[in-house]
Amino acid sequence: MKPDLNMYFERIGFKGEAIPVLETLKAVHRAHVLAIPYENIDVYLERLVDQDINRIFRKIVIEGRGGWCYEVNGLLGWALREVGFDVTRCMGGVFRSERGDEAFGNHLIHIVELGDTYIADVGIGDFIKEPVVLKEGAFVVEGKAYRLERLADDSWRFHNIAGAMPPNFDFFYAAADEDQLSDTCSTLQSDPESMFRQNLICQQMTATGFKALVGRVFKNSDDEAVGLEGHLIASEDELHKVIRQSFGITPPNLVGLWGKVCARHEVLFGEGSGNA
Repeated sequence: MKPDLNMYFERIGFKGEAIPVLETLKAVHRAHVLAIPYENIDVYLERLVDQDINRIFRKIVIEGRGGWCYEVNGLLGWALREVGFDVTRCMGGVFRSERGDEAFGNHLIHIVELGDTYIADVGIGDFIKEPVVLKEGAFVVEGKAYRLERLADDSWRFHNIAGAMPPNFDFFYAAADEDQLSDTCSTLQSDPESMFRQNLICQQMTATGFKALVGRVFKNSDDEAVGLEGHLIASEDELHKVIRQSFGITPPNLVGLWGKVCARHEVLFGEGSGNA
């Protein structure tokens, strides 16, 4: 079906006025990250995804799923343009600080021109809840310290809060090379060494904290019984319960997920390991 802005607003719980002003930009961005989780279940189970907005809308809005950066940021960018914002898709490079320019295209962000220039990014599980001004220097949002750094080649490096993953990513303040973005999106799904093929990841910010499922380890800063030390998932039923109840994700088919998660856990921590 054709994407519908009101259905998107209902999905994220946005009840404000859909006009291109800063208040709307911040409210939509915040509502999106609190309602829609980052998750790579399809990619992890080798179910190919693309950047088609019709498919993304159906998956996230109609089917109640989340998605990885190309999907969740793709949906946000579409919605902001529908409202009337001046939006530019920009390529990011997560871990470019370590991997060099080959990292470009492994992340998608948006630049919004609204008097000031804003970075809008809902494609990282533990990151900013609201857009931030593109301006060099350190800044604090809700008690968390971030930093924007201008590099020698005129790219930018966004430094995340201490201990978050990823710790940083680079981007150019320019329209994305859509061919490179598409190629990298495909490579990250086809390359067996891709972290998205190797590791199950579900992450989401909450109003007061953060929760994450990486493989068999579930962390939730809002739950004292789990905390950020993490809890080791003990069974297939428990894994499915965490995905559905903690992240609100209702995938139609999770066949093969538990076996693959357990196999990866043994590779990382040893056969028969009961600890993360």
